[in-house]
Amino acid sequence: MINIPKGTKDVLPANAVKWQFIEAVARVTAEGYGYREIRTPVFEHTELFLRGVGETTDVVGKEMYTFLDKGGRSVTLRPEGTAGVARAFIENGLQGGVLPFKAYYLISAFRYERPQAGRLREFHQFGAELYGSASPIADAETISFADAFLKNLGLRKVSLRINSIGCKECRKRYHEALKEYFRPHLAEMCPDCNARFDKNPMRIIDCKVEGCKKFTAGAPRMLDFLCDECRAHFEEVKRLLDEAGVAFTVDPSIVRGLDYYSRTVFEFVSDAAGAQGTVLGGGRYDGLLEQMDAKPTPAVGFAAGIERLLMVLEAEGAELPETAGVDCYLAGMDEPSRRKAFLLADELRRAGFACEVDLMDRSVKAQFKYADKTGARFVAVIGENELKEGAAEVKDMQNSSSERVKFGELAQYIEGRYEEE
Repeated sequence: MINIPKGTKDVLPANAVKWQFIEAVARVTAEGYGYREIRTPVFEHTELFLRGVGETTDVVGKEMYTFLDKGGRSVTLRPEGTAGVARAFIENGLQGGVLPFKAYYLISAFRYERPQAGRLREFHQFGAELYGSASPIADAETISFADAFLKNLGLRKVSLRINSIGCKECRKRYHEALKEYFRPHLAEMCPDCNARFDKNPMRIIDCKVEGCKKFTAGAPRMLDFLCDECRAHFEEVKRLLDEAGVAFTVDPSIVRGLDYYSRTVFEFVSDAAGAQGTVLGGGRYDGLLEQMDAKPTPAVGFAAGIERLLMVLEAEGAELPETAGVDCYLAGMDEPSRRKAFLLADELRRAGFACEVDLMDRSVKAQFKYADKTGARFVAVIGENELKEGAAEVKDMQNSSSERVKFGELAQYIEGRYEEE
């Protein structure tokens, strides 16, 4: 037997309806904020992620699925959505179009990391990107969008944390302060922190190794190194969120894991599924397009892992849909009646009703058991007498009542019963 690859997971029909619910809420919420769907390739040239995500990140350094294609070109399965959207924005000339450009995506992504609860090697994301506005209103609107999405899903125990990591000039001073602080402790810190020390010392703050946390807890705060412009931007974002009624906490430890972030960064976190974790994260990345040799264009966005969202929804006991039952099961007692059941089911389906018929040559008793498992509201029984009369014996599975209904009136009968409720 060939087993599923480690770090991947089947989504069976019983659970697919929950995924469809999350995706439907994502689409409706996104479109309410003026976003439209974008679809980008599952794989891109590796250089896109080296430049777009950042060579100092764990994603690029340790987790990417990278390989040579048959033409000897290095390609990578996308580890996240933003870089691909940025490439599409540039390549399709959207910088010269109407701004802001707003797009959302529902994608699968791939990272080679240790599988754990809510974190797989193939995972799925809902994300949103806004290009063209440097206004703090864009930051506040993006955060409001994310907040509305989570609330529309039914999540109630999620909290918002925000921070500012400033601009390039702010971070130059901050990086020097961090190096001065961490330098005496490097010998006691993990290899990753030592590697980040010269390349991007701010990433040290994000270290999850317990032995490093005692040092990162006392590190200088980025907020103390913000320039006047970045400070004013952050203050306005906070004011707008306050006025919009979006509750938040300022958390100086948030730096986000990818190199392209700047200024506002945020995370929605929950401990409903055990250890506290991020269910949605994002921020501003004004330097990303310039980093990709394009015209500098401000941008802000977020992404949420669908597996993690589903895990938190279930842990909170949120109401999730179940697989819908069929409207009518048509049970045939013999070969001629099964053929008639097939034809009637086809008519009902064309009228908009979900129907099933016997495909396994079951007895009528076994067909009723199967109909019950499908959640059928009505069962229309057809036998020799029913064929002669041109009418089916229709049983309402909710109250066990039965009624004789002419074949040509089944659709009207079912619709009428629904309208009575």
